[in-house]
Amino acid sequence: MFILLLGAPGAGKGTQGALLAARLGIPKITTGDLLRAAVAADTSLGREAKRHMDQGTLVPDAVVLGLIKDELDAPRAKDGAIFDGFPRTAAQAELVDRTLAERGQRLSHVLLLDVADDELVRRLAGRAGTEGRSDDTPETVRTRLQVYRRETAPLVAHYAQRGAVQRVPATGGVDEVAKEIQRLVGR
Repeated sequence: MFILLLGAPGAGKGTQGALLAARLGIPKITTGDLLRAAVAADTSLGREAKRHMDQGTLVPDAVVLGLIKDELDAPRAKDGAIFDGFPRTAAQAELVDRTLAERGQRLSHVLLLDVADDELVRRLAGRAGTEGRSDDTPETVRTRLQVYRRETAPLVAHYAQRGAVQRVPATGGVDEVAKEIQRLVGR
C-alpha cells in the first residue's frame, strides 16, 4: 500500500505519517528527513539543499529524486510506503506514478490534510521554538505557504482528476485525525 500525504507545511503530515506507517508496518519516506540528514552530513547535496531550505524555496528535483529512488529500492518498502513531502509538483507526481508503475505498483490513497493558514502559522511558530528549525522562521513560513499554494497545491487537482484525493480535516487532535485517516485507508 503506497499512500501520499498532501498538505501545507505544518498540516501534520509528519505526525500522521509516522502513526500510519507504524500501524501499517511500512516505512515513511520523508524528503525533509532525508534532506536534513544530507545537510547534517555536510555533503555537497546537503549544502545545496540547505541553501534552498533556509530561503523557504523548494529543493530542486535533482537533489531529491535519487534519495527517493534509493528508499523505494530498500527491501522495507517492497509492500508499500508513506510519501511525506514528495511529490510536491505535477512533474514529480508523474515521476512517482511512473516509478511505481515500473514496479507494478501504484498509489493506493492520496490524503489531503486540510488546515487553515492561521493554524498553520501557529503550529510552525511552535515547532520553530521546540525544534529550533531554521526553516520555520516567520519569514520562511510565509514564503513556504506561498510556494505551497503556487507549486504544491496543484497536485490536488492532478490527483483529483483521477478521483484519488481524500480530504482529511486536520485541525482536531492528533488521535481524532488519525482515526479519520484509518477510516479512509480502511486499516
